[in-house]
Amino acid sequence: MISKAQFEKEIELIISNAIREDVGEGDHSSLACIPDTAKGKAKLLVKDEGILAGVEFAKQVFAYVDPTLEIEVLLNDGDQIKYGDIAFYVHGSSQSILKAERLVLNAMQRMSAIATKTNHFVSLLEGTGTKVLDTRKTTPGIRALEKWAVKIGGGVNHRFALYDMIMLKDNHIDFAGGIDEAIELTKMYLKNNNLDLKIIVEARDLEEINAILKAGGVYRILIDNFNYEDTKKAVELIGDKCLTESSGGINEETIRKYAECGVDYISSGALTHSVYNLDLSLKAV
Repeated sequence: MISKAQFEKEIELIISNAIREDVGEGDHSSLACIPDTAKGKAKLLVKDEGILAGVEFAKQVFAYVDPTLEIEVLLNDGDQIKYGDIAFYVHGSSQSILKAERLVLNAMQRMSAIATKTNHFVSLLEGTGTKVLDTRKTTPGIRALEKWAVKIGGGVNHRFALYDMIMLKDNHIDFAGGIDEAIELTKMYLKNNNLDLKIIVEARDLEEINAILKAGGVYRILIDNFNYEDTKKAVELIGDKCLTESSGGINEETIRKYAECGVDYISSGALTHSVYNLDLSLKAV
């Protein structure tokens, strides 16, 4: 994953762009009927069940919109929530609260949904030692938020983007002329460009597993779309030579069985691309 400083920069960009998109030249609805001197208070009301995520992000949004807004946090990121809970109160300029409202809700509803789904997947693997990974199958423009939510839910972040890890998948291998060629060219590229990036290579069958191991220098092997029996064989072949990751259509019905094959990680795009937002509201009090 990227550095903390890079991650924080991504969050800043998300906030500034989202406010630009939503507010533009001004929130005319609020400007039209609420005096700029008016003060108010609102609560973040939970109308669903799951894992709360996005409180820390909401604090950053409010601070960006109006540094004088005050937040009273009652529930934190990662807490279990139920209908009727109040996550926080926000006090200050009524116009500022309304300006920040939609971004806060959009982000927290989606982040909470992702954290809830991730937490469910993590619970299914309890006792196996296998960790749940996210993917790059994220909503364009808000990847940092979605990967943040995965961590809140107990999952582990995969690479952040194309630039912070090497991942040689089937198309890379085929375009390069084979596994040996793809790995060798990658090693040369990293050396010539003085880059220190981990290498993950996807395997489509046991023969490719052997080829990857023979080439060496690989951080993790992606055991893609294998059945249970072949996954077990792959794990045995790999041993402690590098880390292992299963992927390819794994869902809540199959994830435990793949974990029991002995893989270190299971990656799932469903954590971020197939969720329904949790129901949260920001209500004046």
